Amino acid sequence: MEGAMAADMIPPAAAAAFLASNGWEGAEILPVAGDASFRRYFRVVATGRSAILMDAPPPHEDPRPFIDIARWLVERGFAAPAIHGVDLDKGLVLIEDFGDVRMRETVDAAADREAALYEAAIDVLIRLHAHEAGPLQPYDRAVLHREANLLTEWYCPAVGIEPDQAGYDAAWDAVFDAALVGRQVTVLRDYHAENLMLIGGTDALGLLDFQDALAGHPAYDLVSLLQDARRDVDPGLEAVMLARYTRIMDAGEDFDIAYHVLGAQRNAKILGIFTRLWKRDGKPRYPTLCPRVWRYLERDLLHPALAPVKAWFDANIPADLRGDPMAISTR
Repeated sequence: MEGAMAADMIPPAAAAAFLASNGWEGAEILPVAGDASFRRYFRVVATGRSAILMDAPPPHEDPRPFIDIARWLVERGFAAPAIHGVDLDKGLVLIEDFGDVRMRETVDAAADREAALYEAAIDVLIRLHAHEAGPLQPYDRAVLHREANLLTEWYCPAVGIEPDQAGYDAAWDAVFDAALVGRQVTVLRDYHAENLMLIGGTDALGLLDFQDALAGHPAYDLVSLLQDARRDVDPGLEAVMLARYTRIMDAGEDFDIAYHVLGAQRNAKILGIFTRLWKRDGKPRYPTLCPRVWRYLERDLLHPALAPVKAWFDANIPADLRGDPMAISTR
């Protein structure tokens, strides 16, 4: 792992020529913390200015969705990074630098700012949902099933469970209608405190990590924000922010059902993804986040609309096998 981490610090071989061709010749290239994908990020620094170099190497990554969605968002007045340069063959993209001040660390350090920043994040979604969905693939039943199946594909084997897959599919199929009706919007899909940047010392929120956006139900990004896999969101704060959204958007009981269905679906998916990041990709930090995800999932499953899915979980995954899969597997 140390060798892999060292390699992550080295800029791609084509970086210098790419930067020179975009007016950044001789700029210093500094590593920036990456995410859970093959993408890497570097800060490019020259006199009096900076930018971010995204290394999204083919065939593992395709930066075109990020570029297209960024431009769509900027055209509609949202703070997505401006695109300064692109080399699709090399998978290099030079984008606007929003700095290092994330919503995550800001609210963790200053509890008195938490409510205001979450309100700001909710208000971005309200503005986004005033627009029709962008030119995106649909967040349809097939995608919902495929994502939910990451739990049975990765989490269950890791903790020694052979799940009832047919029953799992049927249980989800019985509840997914709630997430497939009504108006479709642009769903950014990873909208949470670590992907929201505070720009220029203000509470203006810059958007990142939206390259997987789909056209789907407006409740999904609220789940991403308010059932954050990476930080605890107090249930009281979740309720207040949901109430703010539903009041302003005049959303009713159908929205509440969709929120909990998508909450359960997303949290099941994340349990699978975090297990895969450990088992397949050698990233042991992620399973330690799973106990929090289980807490969110179990709260969602208490909603009456989730009764078929809760019954499956009760029958297939006992309480002592709900937690950190890495720790459970070594008992």
